[in-house]
Amino acid sequence: MNIIIGLLIIAIGAFCQSSSYVPINKIKNWSWESYWLVQGIFAWLLLPFLGMILAVPAEHSFTEMFAAAPSFNICMTIFFGFLWGIGGLTFGLSMRYLGVALGQSIALGTCAGLGTVMGPVLLNIFFPQLNALSALTAAVITGVVVTLAGIAIIGVAGKMKADSLSDEQKKEAVRDFNFPKGLMIALLSGFMSGCFNVGLEFGKDIN
Repeated sequence: MNIIIGLLIIAIGAFCQSSSYVPINKIKNWSWESYWLVQGIFAWLLLPFLGMILAVPAEHSFTEMFAAAPSFNICMTIFFGFLWGIGGLTFGLSMRYLGVALGQSIALGTCAGLGTVMGPVLLNIFFPQLNALSALTAAVITGVVVTLAGIAIIGVAGKMKADSLSDEQKKEAVRDFNFPKGLMIALLSGFMSGCFNVGLEFGKDIN
């Protein structure tokens, strides 16, 4: 039953995550930095802060929770959260240079693939007692390989489409279209976004 509930939560989160960027196509007069800043303030500052306040047990404060946690863990949580933030920032840039469909496909695919491997590897370095590498079973590795192969196919297809379009057509579809730059940024975004679960592990005491 818990697995079903977990899958439903993931499905709801995936729907909200993917649909939240649809309004970007309707924004014509703002630079991407402006709407990404507005989105980021609500998504990564105000609403998480509200959620944190609501999650603190009665008769306690969130400052009390931070005071009780080891300072090293707090710093590492912030550090990996900072890296994840870079992933979020570059995720927006990848859509600027590749468009929503291609940018999301490459960035999220890289995050799913590299994040799946990178998380247990980093956790094993900092928390060997968790034996996180045991999670990298043959089935998981196979899934990662298939995901990375899919990213490669998407990348080749995107490159072929980019080569077939004139500069005017590229600008009409995506104003700042730049496939090489967008691909590098999307890969960086996917790699950095994989730091999220490492930060969560460091933050368990705070949690």
